Amino acid sequence: MRSGAIHRRLAPVLAVLTASGLLALAAPAQEAEAAALCPGRKVRTLPFSTGSVLVYKRGGYVCAVTVAKKQGVKQKMAVSVRARGGRPVVDDGRFAYHAGPVTVHAGRRCVWVTGRVAADSVSSGWILC
Repeated sequence: MRSGAIHRRLAPVLAVLTASGLLALAAPAQEAEAAALCPGRKVRTLPFSTGSVLVYKRGGYVCAVTVAKKQGVKQKMAVSVRARGGRPVVDDGRFAYHAGPVTVHAGRRCVWVTGRVAADSVSSGWILC
């Protein structure tokens, strides 16, 4: 086989590999930032129009962060995590990037997670039961 034929066959494969590598590098900075704030593995993403709440779990602990879609501008944000039978742990205020992290010890209990950015919000209902 001539080298020109090899190059023609490999060109589409290399293009796909390059594109997938670039997509991996362009992963949202918000998720990387939240992963640095909360220990454990991400178990849920609760999206809504002005942001999202990222929920992490490690051992019996649940951690959550609300991340704004429009970052760098201070706006009203909140995040809350409540283990069933307990009181919610809340971070509420005007932030430019994220609210939280907030962490509760849930053990094997269900948790209720809420988040708000500006006028929109999300509520999970009882999850991770």
